[in-house]
Amino acid sequence: LPPRHMDSVVQIVEALESTARGFAGTVPELARALGGCSTPGCRAVLGEPPEVPPAPPALSDEQWLLFTQLLHHDNAAPEHGAVLAPDGSTVALGPLLAGIEVGLKRAAGWPAPTVEPPVDALYAVTITEALGTSFLLARDGDGNRAVLGPGGCWDDVDDPQNYTLLGPPSPVPDAIANGAMDGVLLGAHLAQAPVPLADLLRAYYGTANSTEKGRPPSSYRRRDFGVLTGPGKLEEEVAAMLMVLRALPPTRELLEDVGSEEVVAIARQAARDFTEVYVECPAIVPRCMWGARPYRGTPKPLTLPLGSVYIHHTHTPSAPCRTFTACARDMRAMQRFHQDTRGWDDIGYSFVVGSDGYLYQGRGWHWVGAHTKGYNNKGYGVGYVGDFSATLPDPDIIALVRDGLLPCAVRTGRLHRNYTLHGHRQMGQTDCPGNSLFHEIETWHGFK
Repeated sequence: LPPRHMDSVVQIVEALESTARGFAGTVPELARALGGCSTPGCRAVLGEPPEVPPAPPALSDEQWLLFTQLLHHDNAAPEHGAVLAPDGSTVALGPLLAGIEVGLKRAAGWPAPTVEPPVDALYAVTITEALGTSFLLARDGDGNRAVLGPGGCWDDVDDPQNYTLLGPPSPVPDAIANGAMDGVLLGAHLAQAPVPLADLLRAYYGTANSTEKGRPPSSYRRRDFGVLTGPGKLEEEVAAMLMVLRALPPTRELLEDVGSEEVVAIARQAARDFTEVYVECPAIVPRCMWGARPYRGTPKPLTLPLGSVYIHHTHTPSAPCRTFTACARDMRAMQRFHQDTRGWDDIGYSFVVGSDGYLYQGRGWHWVGAHTKGYNNKGYGVGYVGDFSATLPDPDIIALVRDGLLPCAVRTGRLHRNYTLHGHRQMGQTDCPGNSLFHEIETWHGFK
């Protein structure tokens, strides 16, 4: 089959839109016919799905089979409906295309769906049903049921075919969260300014030739979703969706003993947790996505929470990496240097900061690194890719650590509230993290 990559999806959409007149704009309806939005809440909002049509002549057999597989929703394996985007994130097609369908319908003057209580259709078909259901199912559990996540890894980022989750699935794994946020953002955009769907996807994800030009809009999804939505809006829509599900035959039993106050409490928790994990905390690319070698030997565990953070720049590579491909290549090069030349067990940093808008997992949250000699077990080492002696990282890449990673680490119990922040040069004989970046971090919270 074609790779499970957003490029393949754009090619399929382009072929469908360019065939018979009048077909443009119904790609999301075709997706719904194939099962992309088949849940009780989605049916209540968008109606019963259309009949599955015969294979369109514009698509090859392999393209049709891939599209059919990606839209067949399986509750037990939601990751099967996901594709790899050029920015290195993984996106579920079901909620993405459902949000796009709502946007196209609104642009055409579609009346709001008649459900009680009223819901915002854009959120109902993308995130609020899955999110509300996830926290509803977990409320009577023993605390071990996952409500959000996990992420996962592809077998081959150049020819992605199989995506494997890194832990037990929840109803909202990372791919569903990404697809839902993208569905909200693109649906809202289309409602204001309808454009051909292939053009929209190509521009948003930076597919094909534009991949190397810098950051695509998809890498800003967390920021843009947070700006558009806000936790108050999300809480309100989750609560409304749960009330709708309470009246629908398939989900009525699930909610028959849940009072209105408990619905509000579930919605508040769901919105708060989703916002923390997917809006306020930055995305971290796992080791298996950038192609890490195994750790040599046995890693030593950290005792959390830690009290310090040490900021570095890599110096070599000296240029910031601005795409997933370039950052993953730099991570592999640094790991080779640290293991083969320095003789360390692994890449030294806890986390590495790309100028593509993503953090990359080095040793991670739980294992002692090799970043700041004499202090490796006392704090996290965070390295910016590039030489920042004379220049600074982009403002949003500075904010990725200062306003994203560090507050997130405090909220999740990995870093003390009164942590101290240092530049590498304060702890040893080095110019790291470069004069420009060092003067910048002197203004950050916790700098000592």
